Amino acid sequence: MRIKTVFKYLAGAIICLLFLVVTAWLIWVPSARGPGYVFIAEWGERGTLPGQFIDPTGIAVTGNEVFVSDARNARIQVFDLEGNFTRQFGGKGDGPGELGRPMNLSIMNDEIFVADYWNDRIQVYALDGTPRRIIGQAGSGTGEFNSPGGVAVGPGGDLFVADFYNQRIQHLQADGEFIEQWGDTGEVGIRAGEFNYPTDVAITTDGTLYVADGYNDRVQVFSSTGQFLRKWGGPFAINIKGPFNGWFTTVSSIAIGPAANVFVTDFYNNRIQKFSADGAFLSTFGTKGDGPGQFDRPLGVAVATDGSVFVADFGNHRIQKWRLKR
Repeated sequence: MRIKTVFKYLAGAIICLLFLVVTAWLIWVPSARGPGYVFIAEWGERGTLPGQFIDPTGIAVTGNEVFVSDARNARIQVFDLEGNFTRQFGGKGDGPGELGRPMNLSIMNDEIFVADYWNDRIQVYALDGTPRRIIGQAGSGTGEFNSPGGVAVGPGGDLFVADFYNQRIQHLQADGEFIEQWGDTGEVGIRAGEFNYPTDVAITTDGTLYVADGYNDRVQVFSSTGQFLRKWGGPFAINIKGPFNGWFTTVSSIAIGPAANVFVTDFYNNRIQKFSADGAFLSTFGTKGDGPGQFDRPLGVAVATDGSVFVADFGNHRIQKWRLKR
């Protein structure tokens, strides 16, 4: 009789556990709600010649051109939408127009903004590569940077910078004058408005700011007035990593598509995830590998006006192009 009672309670516990697991799965592992993507083309290989890369890190698209941060070669390379090389600019150094390790890129008003990671500054060029100005310097004070990973330009020209080692996002005027920041300088945190090595930022036409909160494995969103709105990535979006839909294992870049969808590079999961503006999971593409349509730690993402997605395939030293399934 006693053994039967034990088995009865054990069976009940197992059923309850299974119920909790299924419930948690349904809540925290969403199904795809949008169409998938198909691989179209790739270009590049490891090297120093035009059209070759050593660790491509950032990417931006405007009109009919693709701009790529060729990190270890300390240059920006420019291609047409089919991957044909057109020009390059930059060069290794810390002088005006020179680069340390260019990271994520942003384009606004016929200028390209480069997060110059090793030089602790933002460099601004004309789209033809002519140096325009330098914003910031090394440090932890306001308007200073410690390895910026990404930059976005707001509708009014203000700058938003992912200040990686300073654990903050800085909001600056177009001339670099400090306005405000999110996150406590040098302090890692998992609560809303705190960061764990932020890597990139993207901003919509209405001023909504999306932050790739890199090692917190999540995305955070702020209003145009600086108020925290929401976050997503794993259970409660509190630095719980994983390979499931809507979860991340290091967020390295973020981009806004033409329909206000949000594209996120999921670095160690070797994929791109797509979300609606409010964080609902839509689809994912990419797997680990070096074949067509596979990634080795994708680090940068950009979306063209026709919806084509371009990815800086960091470990494979190449660029990939994808489009929606038809």
